[in-house]
Amino acid sequence: MATSLSPLLKQATGVIAARGEGALIFDEDDRRFLDFTAGIGVTSTGHCHPRVVAAAQEQVGRLIHAQYTTVMHRPLLRLVERMGEVLPAGLDRVFFANSGSEAVEAALRLVRQATGRPNVVTFHGGFHGRTVAAASMTTSGTKFRSGFAPLMAGVHLAPFPSPTHYGWSEQEATRFALRELDYLLQTVSSPADTAAFVVEPVLGEGGYVPASTEFLAGLRERADRHGILLVLDEVQTGWGRTGRFWGHEHFDGRPDVVVTAKGLASGFPLSAIAASEELMSRAWPGSQGGTYGANAVACAAAVATLDVIQDEGLVENAAARGEQLRAGLEKVAADDDRITDVRGLGLMLGNEFRDHAGEPDGATAGAVQQEAARRGLLLLTCGAWGQVVRFIPALVVDEALVDEAVGIWAETVESVAS
Repeated sequence: MATSLSPLLKQATGVIAARGEGALIFDEDDRRFLDFTAGIGVTSTGHCHPRVVAAAQEQVGRLIHAQYTTVMHRPLLRLVERMGEVLPAGLDRVFFANSGSEAVEAALRLVRQATGRPNVVTFHGGFHGRTVAAASMTTSGTKFRSGFAPLMAGVHLAPFPSPTHYGWSEQEATRFALRELDYLLQTVSSPADTAAFVVEPVLGEGGYVPASTEFLAGLRERADRHGILLVLDEVQTGWGRTGRFWGHEHFDGRPDVVVTAKGLASGFPLSAIAASEELMSRAWPGSQGGTYGANAVACAAAVATLDVIQDEGLVENAAARGEQLRAGLEKVAADDDRITDVRGLGLMLGNEFRDHAGEPDGATAGAVQQEAARRGLLLLTCGAWGQVVRFIPALVVDEALVDEAVGIWAETVESVAS
C-alpha cells in the first residue's frame, strides 16, 4: 500500500529543503533560497544556529524526555530563571506546552478558572490556533474554523482597529473599535460574565495589522474597570520579531497573561503562558499539564536561543533590518499601484494587494508569492482574502540579504502582469 501526505495540506512552495543556514534554505539540488518565512516566524535565530545546535546536541546525549510533572530537569529550571529577564513586569509564573494553540487554550482555562466567568472577547481578524477552543477564537479566515461546528461557546467578537479594511485613519478605526467593544459589553457579554480580552498586538494571519497605543490603553482601562483580564497573544510577535522583545512594547501594553511560542526555541516545539503568581494561584490545582511540554531538548534550545538573541543583539537587528526592509518595500509599492499598503513592525512586514476597484486581490498576491519562490525568495501570504504577502525572515538576517530580497521582490512584482 502506497501512502502519502493528506491532500488537505496546501504547500506554499514546491521546495524540498535539504539543509538550512541562517536566513537561507538549500534544496536537494543545492539551490539557494532566501527564506523570508522562517518557518512562519519560528526560526528566530536562523536555521541551525551553531549555539542552538550545540545545546540541543549536548542535551540529546544526556536526557531527551523528562515529563515535568513527574520529574524536573535542569534545562527547564534554567529556562524558567532566564525568562525572568525578558517577561513583562509582574508575570513571574510560567506554564509550558508544545504549540501556540495549546498555550492559547491554557490561557483560556486559566482566565476562566481565575475569574469564574464564562466568556472571552476576541478581535476580528485574530488567529489563535486550529484546535477547537483556539479555532473558536480565530477569525482571520473561515478555513481555520469551518466544517466542524459547533465550535466552543462563550466567545464573542469585537472589531480590531484595521485602518485599511475600514478605509479610515488609525484614530478613527481605534475609536470605532473601542466604541463597539463597549456596545458588546452592554448588549452581548456583560462584564460580569467576561473573563478576558484576548488580542494579538499585531494581527498575524489576519494581515499583519498593528494595534495602536490608544487601542491597547483602551483595553487595559476597560479590563481594570470591570475586573476583566487582558491576554496578549504574542505567539508570532514575541522574542524580538517586531524590533522590540514583545510586540506590545510598541504600544505601552500591560498584559495580565502573555502567550508565546514560535521563536521561543528556534524551531523546537515549545510554547508558554506567563502570568503573575497571584493570578496563576487562582486557577484550579492540576488544571495544567501535558506529556511533552517543557521537553528537555526544547528547553535547552530555548535557553540557547535567548543567549543568541541577547549576545548578538537580534532585537536591535530586527529593528534596523526592519527599517531597511520597509524602505525597500515602500519603494517598490510606490511604483506599483496594486500594492496599496506596506505595514507591520520590525521584521514582520506585509504588502497588501488590491485591484483597480480597491478590492482585496488575493489572486495577484498569490501569483507574486509563487513567482518570488521561483526566483529564489520564499514568502507567505496572509489576510482574509490572501491579499497580503508577508516578509518574516530570521532575526539574524543581514543588510546584504535584505537588499537581495528587495531586489528579487522588485523584479518579481514587475514581472507579474496586472
